[in-house]
Amino acid sequence: MVISPLRRKVLRDLRRLWAQVLAIALVLAAGVATLILGNGAYASLQETRARYYDDYRFADVFADVTRAPRALLGDIREVDNVLAAEARIVKLALLDMPTMAEPGTMMLVSLPADADRGLNLLHLRQGRLPDPQSAREVVVSEGFAVAHRLRPGASLTVLMNGKRRELVVTGLALSPEFIYALGPGEMMPDPRRFGIAWLPRPALEAAFDLTGAFSNVVLKLAPGASVDRTIEALDRLTAPYGGAGAVAREEQISHAFLDAELKQLSAMVKVLPPIFLLVAAMLVNITLSRLIALEREQIGLLKAIGYSSRAIALHYVEFVVAIALLGIVMGVAAGVWLGVGMAQIYARFFSFPFLIFTRDPQIYGLAAAVTVAAAVAGALLAVRVAVALPPAVAMSPPAPADYRARMGAFHRLFALRQTGVMVTRHLFRWPLRTASGTFGVAMAVAILVASLWSFGSINHMIDVTFARAERHDALVAFGAPEPARALFAARQMPGVLAAEPFRAVAARISHRALSRKLSIMGKPETPTLSRVLAPDLRPMAMPEAGLILSEALAEALAVRPGDRVTVEFLEGARRTVTLPVSGLSLGYVGLGVAMDLTALNRAMGEGALISGAALQIDEARKDAFYAAAKATPKTGFVAVTALTVARFKETLAENITVMITVYVGLAAIIAVGVVYNFARIALSEQGRELASLRVLGFTRAEVSGILFGELATVVLLAQPFGWLFGYAIAFGMVQAFSSDLYRVPFVIGPDVYVTSSVVVCAAALASAWAIRGRINTLDLVEVLKTRE
Repeated sequence: MVISPLRRKVLRDLRRLWAQVLAIALVLAAGVATLILGNGAYASLQETRARYYDDYRFADVFADVTRAPRALLGDIREVDNVLAAEARIVKLALLDMPTMAEPGTMMLVSLPADADRGLNLLHLRQGRLPDPQSAREVVVSEGFAVAHRLRPGASLTVLMNGKRRELVVTGLALSPEFIYALGPGEMMPDPRRFGIAWLPRPALEAAFDLTGAFSNVVLKLAPGASVDRTIEALDRLTAPYGGAGAVAREEQISHAFLDAELKQLSAMVKVLPPIFLLVAAMLVNITLSRLIALEREQIGLLKAIGYSSRAIALHYVEFVVAIALLGIVMGVAAGVWLGVGMAQIYARFFSFPFLIFTRDPQIYGLAAAVTVAAAVAGALLAVRVAVALPPAVAMSPPAPADYRARMGAFHRLFALRQTGVMVTRHLFRWPLRTASGTFGVAMAVAILVASLWSFGSINHMIDVTFARAERHDALVAFGAPEPARALFAARQMPGVLAAEPFRAVAARISHRALSRKLSIMGKPETPTLSRVLAPDLRPMAMPEAGLILSEALAEALAVRPGDRVTVEFLEGARRTVTLPVSGLSLGYVGLGVAMDLTALNRAMGEGALISGAALQIDEARKDAFYAAAKATPKTGFVAVTALTVARFKETLAENITVMITVYVGLAAIIAVGVVYNFARIALSEQGRELASLRVLGFTRAEVSGILFGELATVVLLAQPFGWLFGYAIAFGMVQAFSSDLYRVPFVIGPDVYVTSSVVVCAAALASAWAIRGRINTLDLVEVLKTRE
């Protein structure tokens, strides 16, 4: 095969400039990898979720009731667009496991007679389904079984409706309803303390006195059906039986949290790849501009012997495309590897039974097209200047730079030493290149700032939530509202130092056309163990009449203090009242609303009832407290604050550590790519000067100091810009991550900026060290003989 002269020159240039080519290709590869990583993981999770939901008939509407007759199911099935309806019994039970002292919680879900034709089907991982006639056999969630090393045939003890029952595990399973299995009172899934158990319906009917009745119903709707109209009809049917208000799939807790994670992943895809591709385009422009400047005479000669401007331009574009292709190959390999790893992490965290990793050609085609476009765009300006030169002008050397007129005043102002004069004049002589190098290093800093901020924010969230607001050691919730005297019984439990009552009531709060379904928390007038904090972190007293809304809820309902909202209680007599908004509170988890406990009971038209108590526990007697809580029939669940915080930190630390490691690596690639290219170009331009200084007697260290002075100036100038860009990116990510489920506080401490700068400076030092080796091996005679 005959290779044209210009194409042979492309290969020769790639080999001669291999180090700079590799640096640029690595930055391009980082952009490709993040594009494939984000889009691939996002598409894979979406495809996996869609397939899982479809194959296992995940419901579209969910509703809880107190007690409804099975006959009501026929009326529900007659509602327009309802394809299938399943009446179930769903109840909470206390766990008494020998592997842990504290009580856990088990959600009990009844199985239909034909378990293969219902909704929210089980995916068996081990064993078999329970015998429909057995009152003791049970299938448990796989995460819970793994945490306690349970296998088919193992036994477990649960307190169902206050009575201890020994159950036998027949199988381990997963369900689309519990991809994100969040226990009551928890912030993160904890399979050790919360599990799901599926039992034959007769067993639960007998245990909870629900023979011929149900406490939960799920619906499957026709495609395109109006979910809102279906929910309205369902609420009308279930209201007489204690219906707490149906929710659509979007509000179902497992689906909502998974959706929030996908939203965050999508936001990451929109932020990182453009940064890498922009920096890569800048590097291509700088490198190609210098290459063309060095090859002026060759360009003029090529034009003189008949090569057209178009052919010469295509020659340099081919050079750039070759670099882009190298970056694409490396980026695709890294992106697929990282994407599979990230998708597997998500699959484990969200309890998927299988993973469909999408290798959509469109994603790879998009990554390749965008990368080539970015590289070519960076080359266009340099190529345009090269082909515009007439042959005679191109073959003549460029006019020498006039530094004196440009730099004289600057030198006099700062009284620089001669080496400082050499550094500053070179930086100011090429302002665009200096600005580009500064911008590239700043982007490396920005990526780190935009990722490391999360540590401070999480610590702030934990401090505010568990050290300032929820200051209790344990939260005990009753199975049903109890008279206020139940608080005295809680205070008598072993190890209890203090107890504070609360009332949680399901309600729908509306303001004009906006509404939200949530739980109103009734608290004492001046709570101490479970406090409500103002935006300035000041504890708030409960108003005599009125509500305190979290800032997130106030924003969702478009209300301010002084406005009035409509509260429709979904429990008890289901009264509807209008209450004023008395203040706004700070809250990071969910949509919070609180009011005075007495005022809440009065608004509901009920006596002094409580739902549970926040407790302060003597650390030395906590085991005795746990044992008493397990033996108390009225206990619905127990949330232990220390365990909740530990699980929260453990889960976030595992996930964030992986992501931060990736971000640090990507930022280092940018820093090395920018600094190395900048140094190589500076060395090629100043090779004659540096060699002359060596001949005149300057030491290697003194000569290196001139070049390193330029690098240090660029790196130091980049730091404040990187902090500013990183702050802006992080702020945008916080806004994108916020949802009704949680809000991430935006907290960036000085340590974030220091760590980001240290990492980037270390990468820059590594690049400088590599360049110093070239300075030390300069052939003085050869350098002085050449044009550079």
